[in-house]
Amino acid sequence: MEYSNNVTEFVLLGLTQDPEGQKALSVILLLVYIVTMVSNLLIVVTVLVSPSLSSPMYFFLAYLSLLDVGYSTAISPTLIINLVCGQKTISFPACMGQLFLEHLFGGAEVFLLVAMAYDRYVAICKPLHYIAMMNRQVCILLLVVAWVGGFVHSVVQLLFVYSLPFCGPNVIDHFICDMYPLLELACTDTYFVGLTVVANGGVICTLIFIFLLISYGVILRSLKTHTQEGRRKALSTCGSHIAVVVLFFVPCIFMYVRPVSNFPTDKFITAVYTIITPLLNPLIYTWRNSEMKNVMKKLWCKN
Repeated sequence: MEYSNNVTEFVLLGLTQDPEGQKALSVILLLVYIVTMVSNLLIVVTVLVSPSLSSPMYFFLAYLSLLDVGYSTAISPTLIINLVCGQKTISFPACMGQLFLEHLFGGAEVFLLVAMAYDRYVAICKPLHYIAMMNRQVCILLLVVAWVGGFVHSVVQLLFVYSLPFCGPNVIDHFICDMYPLLELACTDTYFVGLTVVANGGVICTLIFIFLLISYGVILRSLKTHTQEGRRKALSTCGSHIAVVVLFFVPCIFMYVRPVSNFPTDKFITAVYTIITPLLNPLIYTWRNSEMKNVMKKLWCKN
């Protein structure tokens, strides 16, 4: 039977249906969004204007912060407006646009975290070759690969959803337009599309997560030959990277490695990697990084 797409908008039920809860959440999420934007942009500006932070590690950190700014902006403003105004509808094109952007920034961040792990591997395990192996051209190439990887991932997700017929109902029990809630509304069998989502999302995330854990295991094992000061500095840096990797990948794997289904906890899990993680990333990377903290104090606390 042939179905036509007669849905022009979707209704996002959001995080809560309680009016008082919506007001409180709108204030909290607005503060979280402001802090996320300020802290991430602060890192970007600090790295750009500080000659002492010109190493590849800070180059990637600045772009990770930019990705978090984009990721958070693709999610939070719409959510906050819906909570404040009670406007829960989102047009079909806007829904597809949000889907594309969230997977573009999320996919690019996955590959950028791989590039950051490679940078730490070369810096700690092959220090004599670091300058040659991680020159500016290599860093830019890795950054381009991250963006291309995120773009391809996002386009694949978008094309599969966009081609599906939606003939009603149009109510999404979520606060964003994402793959599984949309697949459940399609007026056709989505088994094959669901397998594609698992392969393009869950399987890739799982494999990369395992690869990153093994990589950091190799890096930490190699620290036996370093001085005590070298081990302390490397452990501090790698500890921050591992914390960010776990915060980002574990919720993503939980969401996308399973067959098409929606659980009551999905909204909370999604909020962790779309709202909380972009907030925590700059805090994690600066909290134990004395070099970054010292530069920020000199740059922003003058006079």
